[in-house]
Amino acid sequence: MEQLWAHDERTIRELITGLGGHHAYTTIATVLTNLERKDLVTASRKGRSVRYRPRHPRSEHAARLMEQALSSSNDRGASILHFVRSMDERETALLRRYLDDMDAGGTPGSGSAAP
Repeated sequence: MEQLWAHDERTIRELITGLGGHHAYTTIATVLTNLERKDLVTASRKGRSVRYRPRHPRSEHAARLMEQALSSSNDRGASILHFVRSMDERETALLRRYLDDMDAGGTPGSGSAAP
């Protein structure tokens, strides 16, 4: 996924080269098939090759993982608070601006809360 997020779209051969060239073609193909089955990548044929793209940007993927983690928690509020306490000052300020935008009736993320 790191290679796809960094380059937006890659063939299996391009991925192997980007990973240092020491992975088997069939291994990378299997991984991509599994990622496609999990709706993490899309495949499209261009000429004789298949090009793979991430289905979601890295930030959206991270948010989905966070939501999955929260949904498995017995105490969602405590999990959120623990996570917020682990944030650095810059991240906390960003969250504060985002929440202030929401309280002011603005569109969160469109104003001062954008990174």
